[in-house]
Amino acid sequence: QSTDLTRLSEAQIAHAGIGRKFQKPTIFEPLTVFENLELAMKADKTVRATLFSRLSGEEGDRIASTIALVGLTASADRVAALLSHGQKQWLEIGMLLMQEPKLLLLDEPVAGMSDQETERTAELFLSLAGAHSLVVVEHDMAFIESIARKVTVLHEGGVIAEGPMESVKSDPRVIEVYLGR
Repeated sequence: QSTDLTRLSEAQIAHAGIGRKFQKPTIFEPLTVFENLELAMKADKTVRATLFSRLSGEEGDRIASTIALVGLTASADRVAALLSHGQKQWLEIGMLLMQEPKLLLLDEPVAGMSDQETERTAELFLSLAGAHSLVVVEHDMAFIESIARKVTVLHEGGVIAEGPMESVKSDPRVIEVYLGR
């Protein structure tokens, strides 16, 4: 059965197993990395449950493993506002992972990152393969080439090519539209 996601609230989209990340990171800057992930954790968020809850050892371990996965172990107790741009992006990806999504939709996740941060992000995305499906909208073709199994090229709202990167790069329509030849 298909569901029109445009008709769902943010919470309904998250409950459907879809994590969305937009270009500008959305994190709680005054809180630590650990606290951001704790807030993002999939849990009973009613007022009573939140006020009287205690973090279990298993939940703490899950947060710690997510912090390690996104490469922020050394910054776990650091206030998020003090993180670099790339680290803030990884923190937000970690926050999405705490919600246990099946599908991650990521809009220009490496925009504004250094080459080293971009490389680290590619490694992170590759490590998620199998556990999560990722749909990435990105203009950095070197980055896409390093992570993509299947590439879809859009132009003016329509698909002009789809398949492995090598075949897409050699597609005459792609060359004409994007390289102006």
